[in-house]
Amino acid sequence: MADEAKVRVVVVGGGTAGWMTAAALAKLLPTVCSVHLVESEAIGVVGVGEATLPHIRAFNEKLGIAEADFMRWTRATFKLGIEFRDWGRIGDSYIHPFGTFGRGHGEVDFHHYWTRMRAAGQPVPPLEHFSYACMLARQNRFRLPGTEPRDLASTFGYAYQFDALLFAPYLRQLAEGLGAQRSEGIVVAVDRDGESGDIRAVTLQGGERIEGDLFVDCSGFRSLLLGEAMGEPFQDWSRWLPTDRAVAMPCRTATDVTPYTGAIAMPAGWRWRIPLQHRTGNGYVYASAFVDDDTAATALAAAVEGEAIAQPRLLRFRAGRRERSWVGNCIAIGLASGFLEPLESTSIYLVQAAITALVELFPERRVSPVDRDEFNRLIDLEYDRIRDFLILHYHATTRDDSPFWDYVRTMPIPDSLAEKIELFRRRGRVVKYREGVFLDASWIAVYVGQGIVPDGHDPRADLPPLDALAAGLRNLRTEIDATVAQAPAHIDFIDRYCPMAEAA
Repeated sequence: MADEAKVRVVVVGGGTAGWMTAAALAKLLPTVCSVHLVESEAIGVVGVGEATLPHIRAFNEKLGIAEADFMRWTRATFKLGIEFRDWGRIGDSYIHPFGTFGRGHGEVDFHHYWTRMRAAGQPVPPLEHFSYACMLARQNRFRLPGTEPRDLASTFGYAYQFDALLFAPYLRQLAEGLGAQRSEGIVVAVDRDGESGDIRAVTLQGGERIEGDLFVDCSGFRSLLLGEAMGEPFQDWSRWLPTDRAVAMPCRTATDVTPYTGAIAMPAGWRWRIPLQHRTGNGYVYASAFVDDDTAATALAAAVEGEAIAQPRLLRFRAGRRERSWVGNCIAIGLASGFLEPLESTSIYLVQAAITALVELFPERRVSPVDRDEFNRLIDLEYDRIRDFLILHYHATTRDDSPFWDYVRTMPIPDSLAEKIELFRRRGRVVKYREGVFLDASWIAVYVGQGIVPDGHDPRADLPPLDALAAGLRNLRTEIDATVAQAPAHIDFIDRYCPMAEAA
């Protein structure tokens, strides 16, 4: 396709969202569109989203990114899941793994057999002892997954923990190598068509005018195009997700470089711990209605496990999303579209989901309402289902030791979540969807980890004799323990596979 026939895409904003978008469009649709990204070095990026979900591996593969190279340059570590401490009650600990419980195949999910054993009064270890991913994480070990379906090593996946401030420059180099153009400058005006309302061009502070056919808003919380210029309303979900601030502070690594992210409950929210190759990321996500900024910063400083290497940095946000993420010829991706706090590391996934939908529904010069509506349906589903999953973590608690935990424990929750909880509590059944990021094992891990144990189970789990079932569970646990013991230590695997590159 000749350049003049290509759809001119203008991406407003850099950072992770902007450069992921630019790199993906330049790589996957090179004959269909041209890409022009506008960003300003004078405008900072959030840059603390250091933990991801396994889906990022598929994104990187599509862009032709070599894993070991990417991990070296972003100083990444591996992530097998998230450890939640003190959530259901103080002293509790469980892992949400990127993998299944049991062997992950069969008509009846493994947790039904585990539930039957408990109901029969049989001694049975915690559910996570039957997850290969959980046991690797608990012993601070790592190996790459296997490909043989019946092998335990095929029952898990992994993600990355990396330096977010290094990811965008890495993608920029890739995108520009694929032909994406970049302009430096602050957008000071948005020119819209008087009849259609579509955006025609953006004007930079120095006077440069950049015209386009499709505009992608990656301007962060400001939502310069979709929110300010197009006036798209924002759905506020803070009544269910009341945390609205975070204070972040990296430190030197003084403890294990764990293959999992830590989420430790605090009096007015929770604290993250994300070990990278060169430092450990820390932050306190909190509700300002229950604690002030200075107290939160002091609490974080007292909790970090090593010497701080930067001053505390304050971030303000609000949980929710725009009513629509695609309006006219403007598509918002990332924080410009919505924000769900980083409890389950979904921010980069939501960027990726929007990019994937955009590539699959990429418009011609004239946008089809059918494509636009389908994009909005898909993105709304992602946000709404992640919202329910996050609310579950807060609401499924017995903690009453602070006003914050009293509030989230007793607050009304969306009907969609209440129905999911009741279905699992009664029969151990997990609502299944064709679309959405978190599969059965994720919901099961949080339900059981925070004390929602089913009263009943799938009747097919009653078919094996109880003694045969007990023997099967013992054998499975023995096999998991023996297989995990053969895996190398996490840091040793990193040192061989992807030791960090020296700073430029």
